[in-house]
Amino acid sequence: MRILLAEDDPMLGDGLRAGLRQLGFQVDWVRDGMAAERELISGGYTAAVLDLGLPLKDGLDVLQALRARKNTTPVLVLTARDAVPDRVRGLDLGADDYVAKPVDLHELAARLRSLVRRAHGQVQDILRCGAVQLDPSARLVKLDGESVMLSTREFDLLHALMLNAGRVMSREQLEQQLYSWGYEVESNAIEVHIHHLRRKLRADIIQTVRGVGYTLLRTPELA
Repeated sequence: MRILLAEDDPMLGDGLRAGLRQLGFQVDWVRDGMAAERELISGGYTAAVLDLGLPLKDGLDVLQALRARKNTTPVLVLTARDAVPDRVRGLDLGADDYVAKPVDLHELAARLRSLVRRAHGQVQDILRCGAVQLDPSARLVKLDGESVMLSTREFDLLHALMLNAGRVMSREQLEQQLYSWGYEVESNAIEVHIHHLRRKLRADIIQTVRGVGYTLLRTPELA
């Protein structure tokens, strides 16, 4: 799950980035509003954590510009502005959640998972596709009730596909979900991870749409 973090406080930003990465998120960190807007418009993020008091462009202005472009990326506002009018304005401008500083790291992670779940129409935290179950918070996968050991990338790839079951995702879209800035991505990395998932789960769990990408089909078995 790739997250954009927009926070100008160097100590807080570094701590949030490190902590969220330890909890399984891929995190890109920007320190001003102009950079936040540019990155969010470019796409590829599952969700964003947006401070309001950003230099160059205020977080509320970033949020307003984002929604004006019909960009539906889930946004969690993280700010010291905890007065009710500020919260109301942020929510009215399109924020999906609002947390006042200081925030507990595990609460922040849980709120992000909830935002992403709701954005993809998921009611429960546990994702199910036929015999496969995926628990994002515990980062566990089970096949027919038995735990399956996956690498970090394999888990993140399966998570992205399960969130988007029924939708074909291209290799480029999957790479955006799996890798934050600074990672060298091998040209066949996604294909290798798909191969490993099919071997560890089921050969037909992931369908290839030739020339387009990969999908988990929405069928009665995957309901």
